[in-house]
Amino acid sequence: MNSGHIRTIASEISITEKQVLACAALLDEGATVPFISRYRKEATGSLDEVAVASVRDRLAQLRELDKRREAIIKSLEETGALTDELKTKVLGAKTLTELEDIYLPFRPKRRTKATIAREKGLEPLAQRLFLQEEDSDPAALATAFVDEEKGVPSADDALSGARDIIAEWVNEDQNVRQKMRELYAEKGQFKTRILTGKEEEGIKYKDYFDWHEPIATAPSHRILAMRRGEKEGFLILRLTPPEEEALALLEALCVRGDSAASRQVKLAVQDSYKRLLSLAMETEMRVATKERADAEAIRVFAENLRQLLLAPPLGQKNVLAVDPCFRTGCKVVCVDRQGKLLHTDTIFPRFSGKNTTEAGDKIVHLCKKFDVEAIAIGNGTAGRETESFIRQLGLPAAIQILMVNESGASVYSASDAAREEFPDYDLTVRGSVSIGRRIMDPLA
Repeated sequence: MNSGHIRTIASEISITEKQVLACAALLDEGATVPFISRYRKEATGSLDEVAVASVRDRLAQLRELDKRREAIIKSLEETGALTDELKTKVLGAKTLTELEDIYLPFRPKRRTKATIAREKGLEPLAQRLFLQEEDSDPAALATAFVDEEKGVPSADDALSGARDIIAEWVNEDQNVRQKMRELYAEKGQFKTRILTGKEEEGIKYKDYFDWHEPIATAPSHRILAMRRGEKEGFLILRLTPPEEEALALLEALCVRGDSAASRQVKLAVQDSYKRLLSLAMETEMRVATKERADAEAIRVFAENLRQLLLAPPLGQKNVLAVDPCFRTGCKVVCVDRQGKLLHTDTIFPRFSGKNTTEAGDKIVHLCKKFDVEAIAIGNGTAGRETESFIRQLGLPAAIQILMVNESGASVYSASDAAREEFPDYDLTVRGSVSIGRRIMDPLA
């Protein structure tokens, strides 16, 4: 067990190291969060489920960081790039993003413009230009690197290759990337437009045909909607800060003075932003905003579910439950006060006058026979029509008629638990039983 991780987690969550150590040991043994928070309070110092989950999640993050750190050090050793200073930086990285930024200049790359320029021997020229000396003459410096055999036919070609190398340095600079992240997070914008010719087909995304809003304040549902529109091939989505501000920030970080060499560096900085850095930052921001949107969406769904599950139960009643349907009829079940299935039937209230009358008579008969105290009607297809039909039957006022959220009833009806309880009935009966039981207790 990494003692550093234990101290870090204890500090972040404001609990003792002993509690973290005990919790981590139980998690490593395979214990679950509910089990630890409920049955191992004496070991963890009564940590609740929130604290236990926090320990679990942060421990997983730190261990993942360690794995990546080891892989990076191994890669640097194999390439001969590892120095004591670099190893100290790698070991000191606190986040995966920081770690990847440190490793970026040494990461094995595909053949890039900068790689080609280095092969032509232009890195010394790039280094001289990047010094941005007041009296330096880029054209004169570049002349010394002209070599037809190496593919550098002119001084302009040499300067172009040197700028490619500088552009890559700017893109891989840890401080530059961190400042750009902050700019994207604070001033970046989502921008969407409709793909030409997709206006009619993508009409459901009409709000995003020409849309922009700040990344920092965009709500979860709009972020996910824009991403869906892009994925379905209707929208073009970009995440960008004001270009002038981005370039000004980079120039302030990388360009010194106004010498001829500085102007070459300025051109390289502009190229770095447009060709490399903006794309890398946009990709990072896409991942970050997706994670943020997903977390918020899950929170909203969880809160909605919480309210649903906390809805006051009707209590133990004899219930007649109806799973509405137009084509195949409405499946009707009667359950007693303990939720036991007593009777099943099917009614066709809307196909003809005769069927409607028979359906009404059947409902009235079942209410009397099973002393029904409440009628539960699923809120899916044909739910409102079925509710209107039953309310017109003149049933006793004491019988409550209620619409029930049937979300999940079909999932339950096909489950192993439902098949085990009702092996002789099909899915429609099991789903109707679920509707009847959940009105007595939503948690059922």
